[in-house]
Amino acid sequence: MTKLFATTALVAALAMPAYAVQPAEGETLAETQTYTYWLLDAIKSLDPGKNTDVEGSDVLRQLFEGLMNENAEGEMIPGVAESYEVSEDGLTYTFNLRDANWSNGEPVTAEDFVYGWQRVVTPAFASEYAWYIELMNVANATQVIAGEMEPSELGVRAVDDKTLEVTLSEPTPYFINTLSLATTYPVPRALVEELGDAWIQPQNIVGNGAYTLASHNLGVEIVMQKNPEYWDAENVVMETVRGVTVNDNNVALTRYQAGELDRVQIPAGQFPRLEAEFPDQATSVPYGCSYAYVFNLSEKGPEVLKDQRVREAMALSLNRDVIVDQILQGGQRPAYTWTHWAINGFAAPEGGMQDMTQDERVERARELLAEAGYGPDNPVRLQLQYNTDENHRLLAIAAQQFWRPLGIEIELNNVEWAVHTDRLQNQDFEMARYAWCADYNEASTFLDWFRTDGYNSGKWSNAEYDQILAEAATAEDTEPLYRRAEEILDAEVPAVWVYHYAKVDMINESIKGLPTENLRNTWYAKDLYRVAE
Repeated sequence: MTKLFATTALVAALAMPAYAVQPAEGETLAETQTYTYWLLDAIKSLDPGKNTDVEGSDVLRQLFEGLMNENAEGEMIPGVAESYEVSEDGLTYTFNLRDANWSNGEPVTAEDFVYGWQRVVTPAFASEYAWYIELMNVANATQVIAGEMEPSELGVRAVDDKTLEVTLSEPTPYFINTLSLATTYPVPRALVEELGDAWIQPQNIVGNGAYTLASHNLGVEIVMQKNPEYWDAENVVMETVRGVTVNDNNVALTRYQAGELDRVQIPAGQFPRLEAEFPDQATSVPYGCSYAYVFNLSEKGPEVLKDQRVREAMALSLNRDVIVDQILQGGQRPAYTWTHWAINGFAAPEGGMQDMTQDERVERARELLAEAGYGPDNPVRLQLQYNTDENHRLLAIAAQQFWRPLGIEIELNNVEWAVHTDRLQNQDFEMARYAWCADYNEASTFLDWFRTDGYNSGKWSNAEYDQILAEAATAEDTEPLYRRAEEILDAEVPAVWVYHYAKVDMINESIKGLPTENLRNTWYAKDLYRVAE
Protein backbone atom coordinates (compact mmCIF):
# COMPACT_ATOMS: atom_id res chain seq x y z
CA MET A 1 0.00 0.00 0.00
CA THR A 2 1.13 3.52 -0.77
CA LYS A 3 0.59 6.16 1.87
CA LEU A 4 -0.96 9.29 0.42
CA PHE A 5 -2.49 12.46 1.77
CA ALA A 6 -5.41 14.34 0.29
CA THR A 7 -3.58 17.58 -0.35
CA THR A 8 -0.59 19.53 0.84
CA ALA A 9 -3.10 21.28 3.07
CA LEU A 10 -3.74 17.97 4.82
CA VAL A 11 -0.03 17.39 5.39
CA ALA A 12 0.27 20.86 6.86
CA ALA A 13 -2.80 20.32 8.99
CA LEU A 14 -1.22 17.27 10.59
CA ALA A 15 1.71 19.34 11.74
CA MET A 16 -0.26 22.07 13.49
CA PRO A 17 -3.71 22.61 15.06
CA ALA A 18 -6.01 21.99 12.10
CA TYR A 19 -8.69 24.47 13.00
CA ALA A 20 -7.13 27.04 15.30
CA VAL A 21 -9.02 30.32 14.90
CA GLN A 22 -6.84 33.32 15.51
CA PRO A 23 -7.89 36.95 15.14
CA ALA A 24 -5.75 38.96 12.75
CA GLU A 25 -3.35 41.62 13.95
CA GLY A 26 -5.27 44.53 15.37
CA GLU A 27 -8.48 42.54 15.91
CA THR A 28 -10.01 42.06 19.34
CA LEU A 29 -12.48 39.25 20.01
CA ALA A 30 -15.97 40.34 21.04
CA GLU A 31 -17.03 39.35 24.53
CA THR A 32 -20.09 37.54 23.17
CA GLN A 33 -19.36 35.00 20.42
CA THR A 34 -22.62 34.49 18.52
CA TYR A 35 -23.42 34.13 14.82
CA THR A 36 -27.00 34.51 13.52
CA TYR A 37 -27.73 33.77 9.89
CA TRP A 38 -30.78 33.70 7.62
CA LEU A 39 -32.67 30.58 6.51
CA LEU A 40 -35.24 30.82 3.74
CA ASP A 41 -37.09 27.62 4.66
CA ALA A 42 -37.53 25.20 7.52
CA ILE A 43 -34.86 22.51 7.82
CA LYS A 44 -36.43 19.43 6.25
CA SER A 45 -34.40 16.85 8.20
CA LEU A 46 -31.53 16.73 10.71
CA ASP A 47 -30.79 13.11 9.81
CA PRO A 48 -27.54 13.01 7.78
CA GLY A 49 -28.92 10.10 5.78
CA LYS A 50 -32.09 11.94 4.80
CA ASN A 51 -30.92 15.49 4.17
CA THR A 52 -31.16 16.71 0.56
CA ASP A 53 -30.85 20.50 0.73
CA VAL A 54 -28.14 23.11 1.19
CA GLU A 55 -29.64 24.70 4.29
CA GLY A 56 -29.87 21.31 5.99
CA SER A 57 -26.26 20.61 5.03
CA ASP A 58 -25.15 23.88 6.62
CA VAL A 59 -26.67 22.79 9.93
CA LEU A 60 -25.51 19.17 9.78
CA ARG A 61 -21.94 20.34 9.12
CA GLN A 62 -21.97 21.93 12.58
CA LEU A 63 -23.61 19.02 14.41
CA PHE A 64 -21.64 16.21 12.77
CA GLU A 65 -18.24 15.68 11.19
CA GLY A 66 -17.23 13.32 8.42
CA LEU A 67 -13.92 11.83 7.41
CA MET A 68 -12.88 15.04 5.65
CA ASN A 69 -13.67 18.75 5.87
CA GLU A 70 -12.98 21.64 3.51
CA ASN A 71 -10.81 24.68 4.03
CA ALA A 72 -11.59 28.23 2.96
CA GLU A 73 -10.41 27.47 -0.60
CA GLY A 74 -12.44 24.27 -0.88
CA GLU A 75 -9.47 21.93 -0.48
CA MET A 76 -9.98 18.73 1.49
CA ILE A 77 -8.48 18.72 4.99
CA PRO A 78 -8.73 16.31 7.96
CA GLY A 79 -12.01 15.74 9.71
CA VAL A 80 -12.38 12.59 11.78
CA ALA A 81 -9.75 10.98 9.53
CA GLU A 82 -6.23 12.07 10.45
CA SER A 83 -4.73 10.36 7.40
CA TYR A 84 -5.44 7.71 4.83
CA GLU A 85 -3.71 5.20 2.60
CA VAL A 86 -4.59 4.12 -0.93
CA SER A 87 -3.78 0.75 -2.48
CA GLU A 88 -1.67 0.62 -5.62
CA ASP A 89 -4.71 -0.24 -7.75
CA GLY A 90 -6.65 2.75 -6.38
CA LEU A 91 -9.50 0.58 -5.14
CA THR A 92 -8.94 0.44 -1.37
CA TYR A 93 -8.82 3.45 0.94
CA THR A 94 -7.82 2.89 4.56
CA PHE A 95 -8.66 5.78 6.89
CA ASN A 96 -6.94 6.26 10.24
CA LEU A 97 -9.36 7.93 12.63
CA ARG A 98 -8.38 10.41 15.32
CA ASP A 99 -9.52 10.22 18.94
CA ALA A 100 -12.92 11.87 18.69
CA ASN A 101 -16.07 11.63 20.79
CA TRP A 102 -19.79 11.86 20.32
CA SER A 103 -21.43 14.69 22.23
CA ASN A 104 -22.44 12.18 24.93
CA GLY A 105 -18.76 11.40 25.58
CA GLU A 106 -18.67 8.02 23.84
CA PRO A 107 -15.90 7.45 21.29
CA VAL A 108 -16.52 7.77 17.55
CA THR A 109 -15.50 4.51 15.90
CA ALA A 110 -15.05 3.18 12.39
CA GLU A 111 -18.21 1.14 12.91
CA ASP A 112 -20.20 4.38 13.22
CA PHE A 113 -19.21 5.23 9.64
CA VAL A 114 -19.97 1.71 8.44
CA TYR A 115 -23.45 1.89 9.96
CA GLY A 116 -24.11 5.37 8.56
CA TRP A 117 -23.15 4.40 5.02
CA GLN A 118 -24.98 1.06 5.08
CA ARG A 119 -28.07 2.78 6.41
CA VAL A 120 -28.14 5.23 3.45
CA VAL A 121 -28.15 2.44 0.85
CA THR A 122 -30.63 0.20 2.65
CA PRO A 123 -33.75 0.14 0.41
CA ALA A 124 -36.15 0.22 3.36
CA PHE A 125 -34.53 3.43 4.63
CA ALA A 126 -35.47 5.11 1.32
CA SER A 127 -32.78 7.78 1.41
CA GLU A 128 -33.15 10.23 -1.47
CA TYR A 129 -29.35 10.37 -1.50
CA ALA A 130 -28.64 6.64 -1.74
CA TRP A 131 -27.40 7.30 -5.27
CA TYR A 132 -24.59 9.42 -3.82
CA ILE A 133 -22.89 6.36 -2.33
CA GLU A 134 -23.20 4.80 -5.77
CA LEU A 135 -21.73 7.94 -7.33
CA MET A 136 -18.74 7.53 -5.00
CA ASN A 137 -18.27 4.07 -6.60
CA VAL A 138 -18.32 2.30 -3.24
CA ALA A 139 -18.21 -1.41 -4.08
CA ASN A 140 -21.61 -3.14 -4.36
CA ALA A 141 -23.55 0.09 -3.80
CA THR A 142 -25.60 -0.39 -6.97
CA GLN A 143 -26.56 -3.96 -6.03
CA VAL A 144 -27.42 -3.06 -2.43
CA ILE A 145 -29.61 -0.13 -3.51
CA ALA A 146 -31.38 -2.44 -5.97
CA GLY A 147 -32.02 -4.98 -3.20
CA GLU A 148 -29.79 -7.58 -4.87
CA MET A 149 -27.26 -7.62 -2.00
CA GLU A 150 -27.43 -7.08 1.71
CA PRO A 151 -26.27 -3.72 3.17
CA SER A 152 -23.54 -5.63 4.99
CA GLU A 153 -21.97 -6.33 1.59
CA LEU A 154 -21.37 -2.64 0.87
CA GLY A 155 -17.66 -1.99 0.36
CA VAL A 156 -17.02 -0.41 3.76
CA ARG A 157 -15.78 -2.14 6.92
CA ALA A 158 -14.27 -1.41 10.30
CA VAL A 159 -10.85 -3.05 10.55
CA ASP A 160 -10.81 -1.94 14.17
CA ASP A 161 -12.22 1.00 16.15
CA LYS A 162 -9.80 3.48 14.59
CA THR A 163 -9.41 2.04 11.09
CA LEU A 164 -12.01 2.31 8.33
CA GLU A 165 -11.53 0.51 5.04
CA VAL A 166 -13.47 1.51 1.92
CA THR A 167 -13.38 -0.58 -1.25
CA LEU A 168 -14.33 0.99 -4.56
CA SER A 169 -15.68 -0.76 -7.63
CA GLU A 170 -13.27 1.22 -9.80
CA PRO A 171 -10.59 3.88 -9.29
CA THR A 172 -12.32 7.19 -8.68
CA PRO A 173 -10.13 10.30 -8.85
CA TYR A 174 -12.67 12.51 -7.08
CA PHE A 175 -13.49 10.04 -4.28
CA ILE A 176 -11.79 12.00 -1.48
CA ASN A 177 -13.66 15.14 -2.55
CA THR A 178 -17.00 13.42 -1.82
CA LEU A 179 -16.26 12.88 1.86
CA SER A 180 -17.32 16.22 3.35
CA LEU A 181 -21.02 15.76 2.48
CA ALA A 182 -23.51 14.94 5.25
CA THR A 183 -24.53 11.70 3.52
CA THR A 184 -21.12 10.25 4.50
CA TYR A 185 -21.23 11.26 8.16
CA PRO A 186 -21.14 8.70 11.00
CA VAL A 187 -24.36 7.85 12.81
CA PRO A 188 -24.75 6.59 16.43
CA ARG A 189 -26.30 3.18 15.86
CA ALA A 190 -27.43 2.38 19.40
CA LEU A 191 -29.34 5.66 19.68
CA VAL A 192 -30.99 5.30 16.26
CA GLU A 193 -32.07 1.73 16.92
CA GLU A 194 -33.42 2.67 20.34
CA LEU A 195 -35.37 5.80 19.34
CA GLY A 196 -36.05 5.43 15.60
CA ASP A 197 -36.88 8.73 13.88
CA ALA A 198 -37.04 10.48 17.27
CA TRP A 199 -33.24 10.28 17.61
CA ILE A 200 -32.88 13.68 15.88
CA GLN A 201 -35.14 15.54 18.32
CA PRO A 202 -33.26 18.23 20.30
CA GLN A 203 -33.58 16.33 23.56
CA ASN A 204 -32.18 13.15 21.99
CA ILE A 205 -29.76 13.95 19.20
CA VAL A 206 -26.11 13.01 19.60
CA GLY A 207 -23.54 14.32 17.13
CA ASN A 208 -19.77 14.46 16.75
CA GLY A 209 -19.45 17.97 15.36
CA ALA A 210 -18.19 21.17 16.93
CA TYR A 211 -21.74 22.08 18.06
CA THR A 212 -24.71 20.46 19.74
CA LEU A 213 -28.38 21.14 19.08
CA ALA A 214 -29.78 23.41 21.79
CA SER A 215 -33.24 23.91 20.29
CA HIS A 216 -35.14 23.60 17.02
CA ASN A 217 -38.42 25.42 16.53
CA LEU A 218 -39.27 24.14 13.04
CA GLY A 219 -39.68 26.98 10.57
CA VAL A 220 -38.74 29.59 13.18
CA GLU A 221 -35.17 29.08 14.37
CA ILE A 222 -32.50 26.52 15.14
CA VAL A 223 -29.90 27.11 17.86
CA MET A 224 -26.57 25.32 18.29
CA GLN A 225 -24.07 25.56 21.13
CA LYS A 226 -20.37 24.80 21.25
CA ASN A 227 -19.74 21.10 21.95
CA PRO A 228 -17.22 20.57 24.78
CA GLU A 229 -16.69 16.97 23.61
CA TYR A 230 -15.49 18.01 20.15
CA TRP A 231 -11.89 16.89 19.60
CA ASP A 232 -10.70 20.43 18.77
CA ALA A 233 -13.03 22.32 21.13
CA GLU A 234 -10.19 24.36 22.60
CA ASN A 235 -9.72 26.05 19.24
CA VAL A 236 -13.41 26.77 18.64
CA VAL A 237 -14.20 30.43 19.41
CA MET A 238 -17.81 30.85 18.30
CA GLU A 239 -20.07 29.79 21.16
CA THR A 240 -23.60 30.04 19.73
CA VAL A 241 -24.94 29.67 16.20
CA ARG A 242 -28.53 30.56 15.27
CA GLY A 243 -30.34 30.00 11.99
CA VAL A 244 -33.48 32.15 11.73
CA THR A 245 -36.16 31.28 9.17
CA VAL A 246 -37.66 34.21 7.26
CA ASN A 247 -39.60 33.25 4.12
CA ASP A 248 -39.54 36.77 2.70
CA ASN A 249 -36.06 37.81 1.58
CA ASN A 250 -36.90 41.53 1.75
CA VAL A 251 -38.09 41.15 5.34
CA ALA A 252 -34.90 39.26 6.12
CA LEU A 253 -32.82 42.14 4.73
CA THR A 254 -34.74 44.56 6.93
CA ARG A 255 -33.98 42.39 9.95
CA TYR A 256 -30.31 42.31 8.96
CA GLN A 257 -30.24 46.10 8.78
CA ALA A 258 -31.87 46.20 12.21
CA GLY A 259 -28.98 44.14 13.59
CA GLU A 260 -30.98 40.95 14.11
CA LEU A 261 -29.03 38.88 11.53
CA ASP A 262 -25.32 38.66 10.72
CA ARG A 263 -25.75 37.31 7.21
CA VAL A 264 -28.55 37.48 4.67
CA GLN A 265 -28.98 36.95 0.94
CA ILE A 266 -29.36 40.18 -1.00
CA PRO A 267 -32.72 40.26 -2.82
CA ALA A 268 -32.77 40.37 -6.60
CA GLY A 269 -31.81 43.72 -8.08
CA GLN A 270 -30.51 45.30 -4.87
CA PHE A 271 -26.80 44.41 -4.98
CA PRO A 272 -25.62 47.48 -6.94
CA ARG A 273 -27.28 49.87 -4.47
CA LEU A 274 -26.15 48.00 -1.37
CA GLU A 275 -22.60 47.59 -2.66
CA ALA A 276 -22.40 51.34 -3.20
CA GLU A 277 -23.83 52.12 0.25
CA PHE A 278 -22.15 49.32 2.21
CA PRO A 279 -19.01 48.22 0.33
CA ASP A 280 -17.64 46.38 3.37
CA GLN A 281 -20.81 44.35 3.84
CA ALA A 282 -22.20 43.60 0.36
CA THR A 283 -20.41 40.62 -1.21
CA SER A 284 -20.71 38.63 -4.44
CA VAL A 285 -18.54 35.60 -5.19
CA PRO A 286 -18.97 32.63 -7.58
CA TYR A 287 -21.17 29.93 -6.05
CA GLY A 288 -21.34 26.42 -7.48
CA CYS A 289 -25.08 26.18 -8.10
CA SER A 290 -27.12 26.21 -11.29
CA TYR A 291 -30.76 27.31 -11.64
CA ALA A 292 -33.10 25.56 -14.08
CA TYR A 293 -36.70 24.85 -15.00
CA VAL A 294 -36.93 21.06 -15.05
CA PHE A 295 -39.42 19.34 -17.37
CA ASN A 296 -41.41 16.33 -16.14
CA LEU A 297 -40.68 13.75 -18.85
CA SER A 298 -41.99 10.80 -16.88
CA GLU A 299 -45.23 8.99 -17.73
CA LYS A 300 -46.95 11.40 -15.34
CA GLY A 301 -45.69 14.44 -17.26
CA PRO A 302 -47.74 16.38 -19.84
CA GLU A 303 -47.80 15.05 -23.38
CA VAL A 304 -46.73 18.36 -24.93
CA LEU A 305 -43.32 18.10 -23.21
CA LYS A 306 -42.61 14.80 -24.92
CA ASP A 307 -41.94 16.88 -28.06
CA GLN A 308 -38.30 17.94 -28.03
CA ARG A 309 -39.10 20.89 -30.30
CA VAL A 310 -41.32 22.44 -27.64
CA ARG A 311 -38.65 22.04 -24.99
CA GLU A 312 -35.98 23.51 -27.26
CA ALA A 313 -38.20 26.46 -28.16
CA MET A 314 -38.65 27.24 -24.47
CA ALA A 315 -34.90 27.04 -23.86
CA LEU A 316 -34.13 29.27 -26.82
CA SER A 317 -36.65 31.99 -26.04
CA LEU A 318 -35.81 32.51 -22.34
CA ASN A 319 -33.91 35.79 -22.17
CA ARG A 320 -31.14 35.00 -19.70
CA ASP A 321 -29.40 38.34 -20.16
CA VAL A 322 -32.45 40.18 -18.89
CA ILE A 323 -32.65 37.79 -15.94
CA VAL A 324 -29.05 38.30 -14.77
CA ASP A 325 -28.51 41.93 -15.83
CA GLN A 326 -31.87 43.50 -15.05
CA ILE A 327 -33.56 41.26 -12.46
CA LEU A 328 -30.84 39.58 -10.36
CA GLN A 329 -27.98 42.10 -10.79
CA GLY A 330 -25.68 40.30 -8.38
CA GLY A 331 -22.86 38.86 -10.48
CA GLN A 332 -24.75 35.79 -11.69
CA ARG A 333 -24.07 34.49 -15.22
CA PRO A 334 -26.45 33.26 -17.95
CA ALA A 335 -26.51 29.46 -18.04
CA TYR A 336 -26.15 27.51 -21.28
CA THR A 337 -24.89 24.37 -19.51
CA TRP A 338 -26.04 22.52 -16.42
CA THR A 339 -22.51 22.45 -14.98
CA HIS A 340 -21.49 25.69 -13.29
CA TRP A 341 -18.87 27.60 -15.28
CA ALA A 342 -16.37 27.74 -12.38
CA ILE A 343 -16.23 23.99 -11.64
CA ASN A 344 -12.66 22.63 -11.68
CA GLY A 345 -11.58 21.30 -15.06
CA PHE A 346 -14.87 22.00 -16.84
CA ALA A 347 -14.90 23.36 -20.39
CA ALA A 348 -18.30 24.15 -21.92
CA PRO A 349 -19.11 22.99 -25.47
CA GLU A 350 -18.64 25.59 -28.17
CA GLY A 351 -21.41 26.78 -30.43
CA GLY A 352 -25.09 26.36 -29.76
CA MET A 353 -27.56 28.96 -28.59
CA GLN A 354 -24.99 30.95 -26.61
CA ASP A 355 -23.49 32.05 -29.94
CA MET A 356 -26.86 33.28 -31.27
CA THR A 357 -28.39 36.69 -30.69
CA GLN A 358 -31.58 36.76 -28.66
CA ASP A 359 -33.54 37.73 -31.78
CA GLU A 360 -32.10 34.70 -33.60
CA ARG A 361 -33.06 32.44 -30.69
CA VAL A 362 -36.63 33.73 -30.61
CA GLU A 363 -37.02 33.33 -34.38
CA ARG A 364 -35.76 29.74 -34.20
CA ALA A 365 -38.11 29.08 -31.27
CA ARG A 366 -41.09 30.27 -33.35
CA GLU A 367 -40.07 27.93 -36.17
CA LEU A 368 -39.80 24.94 -33.83
CA LEU A 369 -43.17 25.61 -32.23
CA ALA A 370 -44.79 25.98 -35.66
CA GLU A 371 -43.28 22.66 -36.75
CA ALA A 372 -44.75 21.08 -33.62
CA GLY A 373 -48.16 22.60 -34.37
CA TYR A 374 -48.18 25.33 -31.73
CA GLY A 375 -48.34 29.11 -31.71
CA PRO A 376 -50.48 32.00 -30.45
CA ASP A 377 -53.60 30.47 -32.04
CA ASN A 378 -52.89 27.05 -30.50
CA PRO A 379 -50.85 27.71 -27.38
CA VAL A 380 -48.80 25.33 -25.29
CA ARG A 381 -50.29 25.33 -21.80
CA LEU A 382 -48.11 24.40 -18.84
CA GLN A 383 -47.90 24.93 -15.12
CA LEU A 384 -44.60 26.16 -13.63
CA GLN A 385 -44.12 25.27 -9.98
CA TYR A 386 -41.69 27.15 -7.72
CA ASN A 387 -41.06 27.28 -3.99
CA THR A 388 -41.81 30.37 -1.93
CA ASP A 389 -39.20 33.07 -2.47
CA GLU A 390 -39.44 36.54 -3.99
CA ASN A 391 -36.55 35.89 -6.39
CA HIS A 392 -38.19 32.71 -7.69
CA ARG A 393 -41.46 34.60 -8.16
CA LEU A 394 -39.80 37.41 -10.12
CA LEU A 395 -37.99 34.98 -12.39
CA ALA A 396 -41.11 32.90 -12.97
CA ILE A 397 -43.06 36.04 -13.98
CA ALA A 398 -40.24 37.01 -16.34
CA ALA A 399 -40.21 33.55 -17.93
CA GLN A 400 -43.98 33.71 -18.30
CA GLN A 401 -43.61 37.02 -20.18
CA PHE A 402 -40.80 35.77 -22.42
CA TRP A 403 -42.84 32.74 -23.50
CA ARG A 404 -46.32 34.24 -23.89
CA PRO A 405 -45.72 36.03 -27.27
CA LEU A 406 -44.66 32.71 -28.80
CA GLY A 407 -47.87 30.94 -27.78
CA ILE A 408 -46.66 29.35 -24.55
CA GLU A 409 -49.11 30.05 -21.74
CA ILE A 410 -47.64 29.46 -18.28
CA GLU A 411 -49.68 29.14 -15.10
CA LEU A 412 -47.58 29.89 -12.01
CA ASN A 413 -47.91 27.66 -8.94
CA ASN A 414 -46.18 28.76 -5.72
CA VAL A 415 -45.82 26.13 -2.96
CA GLU A 416 -43.79 25.77 0.23
CA TRP A 417 -40.37 24.10 0.06
CA ALA A 418 -41.39 20.80 1.66
CA VAL A 419 -44.34 20.44 -0.72
CA HIS A 420 -42.17 21.45 -3.67
CA THR A 421 -39.51 18.81 -3.01
CA ASP A 422 -42.06 16.09 -2.33
CA ARG A 423 -43.80 16.79 -5.63
CA LEU A 424 -40.47 16.76 -7.47
CA GLN A 425 -39.55 13.46 -5.89
CA ASN A 426 -42.90 11.95 -6.93
CA GLN A 427 -43.09 13.58 -10.39
CA ASP A 428 -46.22 15.48 -9.39
CA PHE A 429 -45.47 18.55 -11.50
CA GLU A 430 -45.33 19.69 -15.13
CA MET A 431 -42.27 21.90 -15.00
CA ALA A 432 -40.57 23.12 -11.86
CA ARG A 433 -37.96 25.55 -10.67
CA TYR A 434 -34.96 23.71 -9.31
CA ALA A 435 -31.36 24.45 -8.46
CA TRP A 436 -28.47 22.09 -7.93
CA CYS A 437 -25.49 22.99 -5.78
CA ALA A 438 -22.26 21.05 -6.17
CA ASP A 439 -21.68 18.31 -3.60
CA TYR A 440 -17.98 18.47 -4.54
CA ASN A 441 -15.92 20.50 -7.00
CA GLU A 442 -16.00 18.31 -10.11
CA ALA A 443 -18.38 18.30 -13.08
CA SER A 444 -19.86 14.87 -12.32
CA THR A 445 -21.66 16.36 -9.31
CA PHE A 446 -23.91 18.17 -11.83
CA LEU A 447 -23.96 15.73 -14.71
CA ASP A 448 -24.80 12.66 -12.61
CA TRP A 449 -28.04 14.37 -11.59
CA PHE A 450 -29.45 13.54 -15.05
CA ARG A 451 -28.37 9.90 -15.13
CA THR A 452 -31.30 7.54 -15.64
CA ASP A 453 -30.81 6.37 -12.05
CA GLY A 454 -29.65 9.74 -10.72
CA TYR A 455 -31.67 12.26 -8.70
CA ASN A 456 -33.25 13.32 -12.00
CA SER A 457 -36.69 14.55 -10.88
CA GLY A 458 -37.97 14.83 -14.45
CA LYS A 459 -37.00 11.23 -15.31
CA TRP A 460 -35.30 12.07 -18.60
CA SER A 461 -33.25 9.12 -19.84
CA ASN A 462 -30.53 8.66 -22.46
CA ALA A 463 -28.40 5.52 -22.82
CA GLU A 464 -25.44 7.29 -24.44
CA TYR A 465 -25.43 9.87 -21.66
CA ASP A 466 -25.39 7.15 -19.00
CA GLN A 467 -22.53 5.36 -20.75
CA ILE A 468 -20.46 8.54 -21.03
CA LEU A 469 -20.75 9.20 -17.31
CA ALA A 470 -19.84 5.60 -16.55
CA GLU A 471 -16.69 6.02 -18.64
CA ALA A 472 -15.90 9.39 -17.07
CA ALA A 473 -15.84 7.85 -13.58
CA THR A 474 -12.46 6.24 -14.32
CA ALA A 475 -11.16 8.28 -17.26
CA GLU A 476 -7.84 10.09 -16.95
CA ASP A 477 -9.11 12.87 -19.21
CA THR A 478 -12.72 13.64 -18.38
CA GLU A 479 -13.00 16.95 -20.23
CA PRO A 480 -14.15 15.58 -23.64
CA LEU A 481 -16.59 13.19 -21.96
CA TYR A 482 -18.16 15.91 -19.87
CA ARG A 483 -18.34 18.17 -22.93
CA ARG A 484 -20.16 15.44 -24.86
CA ALA A 485 -22.57 14.92 -21.93
CA GLU A 486 -23.43 18.62 -21.98
CA GLU A 487 -23.94 18.43 -25.77
CA ILE A 488 -26.50 15.66 -25.26
CA LEU A 489 -28.30 17.73 -22.63
CA ASP A 490 -28.26 20.70 -25.01
CA ALA A 491 -29.77 18.59 -27.82
CA GLU A 492 -32.46 16.86 -25.77
CA VAL A 493 -33.36 19.71 -23.40
CA PRO A 494 -34.54 17.91 -20.24
CA ALA A 495 -34.59 21.34 -18.61
CA VAL A 496 -34.16 25.03 -19.38
CA TRP A 497 -30.89 26.30 -17.91
CA VAL A 498 -31.46 29.76 -16.46
CA TYR A 499 -28.40 31.09 -14.63
CA HIS A 500 -25.28 30.15 -12.69
CA TYR A 501 -25.27 31.39 -9.11
CA ALA A 502 -23.14 33.89 -7.34
CA LYS A 503 -23.30 34.08 -3.54
CA VAL A 504 -24.72 37.54 -3.01
CA ASP A 505 -24.89 38.43 0.68
CA MET A 506 -24.82 41.14 3.28
CA ILE A 507 -22.37 40.06 5.99
CA ASN A 508 -21.83 41.83 9.30
CA GLU A 509 -18.31 43.27 9.32
CA SER A 510 -17.68 41.87 12.80
CA ILE A 511 -18.05 38.23 11.60
CA LYS A 512 -14.73 36.79 10.43
CA GLY A 513 -13.80 33.44 8.92
CA LEU A 514 -16.55 32.96 6.31
CA PRO A 515 -15.02 31.55 3.11
CA THR A 516 -14.89 33.65 -0.06
CA GLU A 517 -12.86 31.32 -2.30
CA ASN A 518 -14.70 28.05 -1.72
CA LEU A 519 -16.94 27.56 -4.77
CA ARG A 520 -19.37 25.47 -2.70
CA ASN A 521 -19.53 28.12 0.05
CA THR A 522 -18.91 25.36 2.58
CA TRP A 523 -18.65 27.12 5.93
CA TYR A 524 -17.95 25.80 9.41
CA ALA A 525 -18.96 27.79 12.47
CA LYS A 526 -15.90 26.44 14.28
CA ASP A 527 -13.80 28.56 11.90
CA LEU A 528 -15.73 31.76 12.66
CA TYR A 529 -15.24 34.43 15.26
CA ARG A 530 -16.77 37.81 16.09
CA VAL A 531 -14.54 40.84 16.64
CA ALA A 532 -15.37 43.74 18.88
CA GLU A 533 -16.98 46.63 17.06
